[in-house]
Amino acid sequence: MPDPRLARVAVERSWERKEMTGAIIAVVAVLVVVLAALLVLFNRLVRLRNKTDNAWHQIDVELNRRHDLVPELSEVVKGYASHEKGVLVSAAEARGRAMNAGSVSEKGPAEDSLTGAIGGLLAVAESYPDLKANQDFLKFQAQLSQTETRIAGARKYYNGSVMYYDNARESFPGNVVAGMMKNSFGPREYFELKDPEARQAPDASVT
Repeated sequence: MPDPRLARVAVERSWERKEMTGAIIAVVAVLVVVLAALLVLFNRLVRLRNKTDNAWHQIDVELNRRHDLVPELSEVVKGYASHEKGVLVSAAEARGRAMNAGSVSEKGPAEDSLTGAIGGLLAVAESYPDLKANQDFLKFQAQLSQTETRIAGARKYYNGSVMYYDNARESFPGNVVAGMMKNSFGPREYFELKDPEARQAPDASVT
């Protein structure tokens, strides 16, 4: 006849195994949920970061187009007012600083300085009616105006992307993932420029 004590021990051990198995399953389930949440947060940060970087690329494209237009405009002005050396040199120097600016925070002041220099080139036309009516001059002026409008739109989109990215990166629980992977999810700088009206170049169109 079986020993009741042995049967009771067997039952207790069976319950202990079930409880341990249940505990292990619970721990695994929690880990799976945590890992899934971290993966979702990671992917969200990646999307926002890439969106921000792509938005900056669009600004950079427009800035490069702007830089390329300056020497062409300068050549047209030089053909009519070669003695305006100060304005021409100022434009060349400002363009060089803008092209060499490294960080986003450096580019803002450099681009504002270039805007002033471009304004100086356009203002020269006020004293030279033939230059003011020159078709190449008008073409480059229109292209600069269009580029300025595109820069303003791209800047607004970029700064909005930076805000969303920073909010996700700095708020809980996104800050947990960002803190674990600082090299991958570092901060992005806002692109600050002067007020659009202050940046607008003088109107040198035909009157």
